[in-house]
Amino acid sequence: MLQMKTFKKFGLVQDPFSGDVAKAEDVYLTDDTRFVAEYLLQAAKAGGMVALIGESGSGKTTIRRYAIDRMTAEGEKVRVITPRCVDKTRIATGTICDAIINDCSTETPRRTQEAKARQVERILTNSSRSGYNHVLMIEEAHDLSVQTLKYLKRFWEMEDGFKKLLSIVLIGQVELKAKLDESKNWEAREVIRRMEILELAPLGTGADVAAYLDIKFGRLGKDRKAVIDDSGCEALAAKLRRQTRNGVIYSVAYPLLINNWMRRAMNEATELGADFVDADVVNAL
Repeated sequence: MLQMKTFKKFGLVQDPFSGDVAKAEDVYLTDDTRFVAEYLLQAAKAGGMVALIGESGSGKTTIRRYAIDRMTAEGEKVRVITPRCVDKTRIATGTICDAIINDCSTETPRRTQEAKARQVERILTNSSRSGYNHVLMIEEAHDLSVQTLKYLKRFWEMEDGFKKLLSIVLIGQVELKAKLDESKNWEAREVIRRMEILELAPLGTGADVAAYLDIKFGRLGKDRKAVIDDSGCEALAAKLRRQTRNGVIYSVAYPLLINNWMRRAMNEATELGADFVDADVVNAL
């Protein structure tokens, strides 16, 4: 956390990294993340199946919120269905049926699986004929059982004529990619072969980090360079690089880690009496 004397030093009355996304303009988008957001939008409208995969803190939830905000702002008639079950390992076909019924109608879910299935298809068909598209979004999807993944195809196959009644978007950590590996989960191949996979990349360069921080400080009316200069951003990007045993260098510069390291660097600059965060301050961490 930022120390109180750090707030005073940099003339801030709010943590730039806490509650930092309140509207679409607060979202930092690279060319890659802009493509991901657009792909999610089109999948929601076209009846696709997409898995959005990223490390913890990589911005998956932010991209999901951004896509939904875009749908609303652009007046898209899309109903977003989100199972509320906290323990995603417990999500099964009945849970998904209940979510569709509750999010797309005022009806009470029927008691038997057969009755629920018929109810779901009728509700989605009537809603579709009223001009709506539907997208099932499941976060923490890496916790889904392979059996549930397998049955997702049954929901995706529902149609009214040539129109798909339901799109499916799974959002999860990198473990989800392993579950969507056909060689490991052959029984779910019908879904795996149809699932498009999108992966969120880190902000690997100093220029990426600087552009990200420009938005974080800009939303508070603060010039980023008054807090961290370009050399500091380059040093921060370097701090967030790792190396495998085979000598392969990779970046872990995801938004959450950048936020945490930036707080530490700002506190360090305050302790050192530095005017702003530069490479020397970052390297002192």
